Amino acid sequence: MKLLVVSDPHWAGPAEQVRRGYESRAIPHPLQRALAAAWRRGFWLADPLAHNDKLERIIALNPAPDLVVANGDYSVDSAFVGLADDACCDSAERCLAALRGAYGERLLAVAGDHELGKHSLFGGVGGPRFESWRRLGSRLSIPAWWQRDLGRYRLISVPSTLVALPAFEAELLPDEAPAWWAERRRVLAEIAAAVASVEVDRRIVLFCHDPTALPFLESLPEVRAKLPRWEATIIGHLHSPAIAGLARLLAGMPPIRGLGSTVRRYSSALHRARAWEAFRVRLCPSPTGAQALKDGGWLTADWDPESPEPIPWRHHRLPW
Repeated sequence: MKLLVVSDPHWAGPAEQVRRGYESRAIPHPLQRALAAAWRRGFWLADPLAHNDKLERIIALNPAPDLVVANGDYSVDSAFVGLADDACCDSAERCLAALRGAYGERLLAVAGDHELGKHSLFGGVGGPRFESWRRLGSRLSIPAWWQRDLGRYRLISVPSTLVALPAFEAELLPDEAPAWWAERRRVLAEIAAAVASVEVDRRIVLFCHDPTALPFLESLPEVRAKLPRWEATIIGHLHSPAIAGLARLLAGMPPIRGLGSTVRRYSSALHRARAWEAFRVRLCPSPTGAQALKDGGWLTADWDPESPEPIPWRHHRLPW
């Protein structure tokens, strides 16, 4: 069978298209604003609102996979509060409509961090909103997590922001924090039970958008006990294989404070990133990748789920 994985399409619907300059407006300090602009123009992505065509091209190049996993981040999240923002929600609905129109019930969707919201780069604006969590199911029809057995494998998805909620604690609205923590306890208990139930002859493939969640998953005894059965963990979030490689090099670095909550969160995640190795992490890049490298694309695997051989993942590069 053929498995297709796409991640981080960051579709911009009409209501987000009119928000050009949204990131700079959210950064009050001139020096930080200049650094963010230089990062975007020089390396990352000069215009994050201009790349809907990349997902359309991936769909056209993959007309008949047997199963498709979309690994999160369906909108640009230009208000930084996830699906609670109507414009973001509309973008995500349009993105998923394109995927579901092409693949129907063959599509399994995973929650990304931009579905729920997070602080802007340097600016500290926005953050997770519980209404975004509600809309994940009610508007996007994405479950909190899912599992699917295929031959000798069990595929499992997790909502990375919820699993890594301690890393986002400072970004939560105080009156919403109890609901977030209660939901995290419920979902983690369900995921732990699902992992514990994996039979001894099955291997696990995990879909986790943001690898920040992996050290928190490792803290679950049920997960630690099954790590020898781990085939792969497919992440998104990092967009570029170059960034994923740099993250591996920086694993264990001390957290950086004083440059805003986003930099603190990223550096704290890298501080604990040595846990990624046990999960056999593999990046599905964004369709664009980093603009300076044009290293984006998608993943496929053509394999027999009954075979004991490792899954032959393949990274396809998307020129632009």
